[in-house]
Amino acid sequence: MTYIADLPGTIPVFPLPGALLLPRARLPLHLFEPRYLQMFEDTLKTPTRLIGMVQPTGRTNGDEQALHRIGCAGRVSQFSETEDGRYMITLTGISRFRLAEEVKGFTPYRKFEISWDGFDRDQGGPERDPGFDRDAFLGLLDRYFDARDLSADWQTLKEADDELLINSLSMLLDFDPEEKQALLEAPSLTTRRETLVTLIEYALRGGQSEDIVQ
Repeated sequence: MTYIADLPGTIPVFPLPGALLLPRARLPLHLFEPRYLQMFEDTLKTPTRLIGMVQPTGRTNGDEQALHRIGCAGRVSQFSETEDGRYMITLTGISRFRLAEEVKGFTPYRKFEISWDGFDRDQGGPERDPGFDRDAFLGLLDRYFDARDLSADWQTLKEADDELLINSLSMLLDFDPEEKQALLEAPSLTTRRETLVTLIEYALRGGQSEDIVQ
């Protein structure tokens, strides 16, 4: 378990559209751009080995991408190097955070001062969703997969605990970046599940996501 007191006040951030990381979940990444290879190598030298995943807003702020204010930090928990110098890494989600001031310096990647305030629950054990109707949810998911000609290991989905099931689908399903951001910012597992259901239902009706996620 990680406590807020142990977390740094400044971390590197990796703006990547559509790449969602949630607390206690794992996100595989392929690093090949020189600036992010440098970020990774610098991160390995820090005690916490944290990288912040943040969604770009799609706008620019001067020469830089504008970023959503809430992201999720992950600890480098696994990595391997390819023969041509790229890295395959895995981040394990630790906690969400809120961006504060950008730290200007000499690194080719972006670093920010951040606040962990308001995300104390992220450092606890797995969340539960007391009102979760799993049978109804899996029925909806079956229709969604069928509509997109996708396959699934239904036995694994039936047996997964609430948080693993809801968070894994939030990360893996093909939602746009604004929808991913809405799932990230959900204040509880129950709220995330309700948001996920809304997005799946809307997709099944053929709606456009930007009409429902503000």
